[in-house]
Amino acid sequence: MSLPALDKYFQAFFETLLMVGASALLAISLGLLLAVVLTVTARHNLYPRPRLHRALSVTVNVFRAVPFIIMLVALLPVTRLLVGTTLGTWAAVVPLTVNLIPFYARIAQVSLNEVDHGLVEAARAMGCRRWHIVRHVLLPEALPGIVGGMTVSVIAMINASAMAGAVGAGGLGDLAIRYGYERYETRVMFEVIVILIALVSVIQLAGEAVARMLDHRR
Repeated sequence: MSLPALDKYFQAFFETLLMVGASALLAISLGLLLAVVLTVTARHNLYPRPRLHRALSVTVNVFRAVPFIIMLVALLPVTRLLVGTTLGTWAAVVPLTVNLIPFYARIAQVSLNEVDHGLVEAARAMGCRRWHIVRHVLLPEALPGIVGGMTVSVIAMINASAMAGAVGAGGLGDLAIRYGYERYETRVMFEVIVILIALVSVIQLAGEAVARMLDHRR
């Protein structure tokens, strides 16, 4: 059995970066929006809408409970409709995004809920509009936790992207399956694991550094 050439590793690495980058951009943007809605629509908050809050909360819990591999298969018709195919890097973006939106929404919601309620009340007493409170009080105060949640979510997305490689999504997971598992090339499997560990470590260190910097600036 022949080992994959070096360019295969580079191709798989950049496919993983593309999958994770596109999915993270969508999932974090939509997840943060969902977290804000969940926070402000809670009872005794800025826009109390208990029924809407309850419905969104249940929906988030349902999607979080579905294992990624099941969601990957269940979303195949949606992926085909949106992307035109169920194979390849871009096809993996759809299930990765859907899987990470509720995950990140809950993390960001926790950070938003931890903002001192006294700050919100003080802003309301000064006559600030509710949206201005969200923009200038809630989000800035919760920013270190929000960034920390981004780090956790991106790392979880890297793990999921490796799993997506098992069903033809490309990337490092696909390389490990096709060469390391199906062709019994243990060296390839080990090298992919080392690359993934290095990638996760860099993201973790960078995320922690940014979160600390933002925390010191508050």
